[in-house]
Order: sequence, then C-alpha cells, then structure tokens
Amino acid sequence: MKKLGILAGVAGLAITTILFASGARSADDAKLEQLKQQGFARVAIANEPPYTAVAADGKVSGAAPDVAREIFKRLGVNDIVASISEYGAMIPGLQAGRFDVVTAGLFMKPERCAAVAYSEPVLCDAEALLVKKGNPKGFKSYADIAKDTSATIGAPGGGTEEKLALNAGVPRDRVIVVPDGQSGLKMVQDGRIDAYSLPVLSINDLIKKANDPNLEVIAPVQGAPVYCDGAAFKKGDEALRDAYDVELAKMKKSGEFAKIIEPYGFSAAAAMSTTREKLCSAK
Repeated sequence: MKKLGILAGVAGLAITTILFASGARSADDAKLEQLKQQGFARVAIANEPPYTAVAADGKVSGAAPDVAREIFKRLGVNDIVASISEYGAMIPGLQAGRFDVVTAGLFMKPERCAAVAYSEPVLCDAEALLVKKGNPKGFKSYADIAKDTSATIGAPGGGTEEKLALNAGVPRDRVIVVPDGQSGLKMVQDGRIDAYSLPVLSINDLIKKANDPNLEVIAPVQGAPVYCDGAAFKKGDEALRDAYDVELAKMKKSGEFAKIIEPYGFSAAAAMSTTREKLCSAK
C-alpha cells in the first residue's frame, strides 16, 4: 500500500508539472494569439529613412517595418500599425504596453538588452556627421566636437548618437536634441548647429533628398562602433520574440531577407555575421 501511495504521489506530481508547464506555454503563446485575433501588431517607428518612413498617404515603409510586416504575416498577423516615437520614449512605451514591438533602428546595447527582448540582428550601420561643405571645423569624431568649446551637435533624443557625443565629452548644453531628420538638416543649413549625427544611411538619405551642394557627410565617425538593431519586444513576450526569430532565420537563409533590406542600402551579410548574444554583451 505504501508503494502504491508513493507511485500515485509521483504520478500526481508529474501530472501537476505537465499541467503547469502547459499553462506556462499557453500564457507565453497568448500574445501571438492576441495579435492574430486583432489582425495587426502595433509597432513603434522613428520616421527615419531608410530605417523607417511614413508616406504622405500614411503608409509605413522602410527596411525595419518591411521586415516586420513580412514576418508577422508569416506568423498569421495580417498587418502592422505604426506610431512615430522618439527613441528615448520607445522602450518606456513598449514596457507600458503602448506598442507590441519596436521596429525602428533601435540599436542593441547591453543596457537596452536588459530592458527588452531583442530579436536576432536585422539592420546594421555606422555613424555619420552632417556638416557644411568643406567641413570648416574639421570634425572627424565626437571627440573633435568635444574639444571645440564653441561647437554644437544635434542628435535624436535618447538615441545612440546623443549618448556617443556625451560619452566623448561633449557637454550636455552643446548636445542639441533634434526631433527629426529634416529639422537636423535645416539646423545645419541655418548654422544653428555645427553638425548633425545619425547613422550613415539615414544621413545619406537626408542629403540626397535635400540636394544641397553646401552640405557634406563625414562617414564613418572615427572611433564610433558599428551597431545592429533588432525587433524589440517587451520582457515576458519571449515566446513571440522566439517565433519572430524562427521566421527571420528562414528569411535570411532563403534570401528573402536580403531582397527586402538591400534595396534600402543595408547589408544582409552584416546582419548575418553577428548575433544578439554578441551585440548584447559588447562593451
């Protein structure tokens, strides 16, 4: 009788464990099921071509949303609905449930990796400076701007460029938060800032559209690292992130990933040459 009681207890424990694990999986999968039912995923973007863009008719494009739209379709979520956000507000918005995912060139860094659940790498780029023709102050790095006590630099609020400038020693009052690319370009043209910093592809897109011979791009910025972004999910939505990664890996292997991002100027090989683990542990 004691033996039967022990066996029954073990069996009961096993069934409880299985039910608990099943319940945990169901809870993990609930987010994807929710998105399937509502028919769209809410994404945060920055309206920074070629990473992200919003056309006059409201259609969302750019390399990051295009990849996300295709992956979500493969997961059974028909479309994405975008909200424009400053970089500094993206992670708080994600954590507060205002977005389901950030697809905006939000580069992976250890502190961000601790706050969100990133996908594997999607878009990689270096940093650039937009200055007046001839680079009158001779800037080649953020450190050069720091050394010139009269120099000012514009950067997106809460973005990588703002932090790189501050870390290089540019005082807070000489790092000007700029709301969008067009504003940054106009501020350089008007002489209100000496340089404007964004990733290389974003700066190139701005200067191409401006068609202003009095502007020049300094790229890459000396001493600045090459970064890669990924789709950023809320902590607790790792099952959704993992499902996203499965489809992303399939697209990278099939060549569909390259077909989406390379027309925008990004390198599929660069994104495939590194991993989330490496980028999140980089110092």
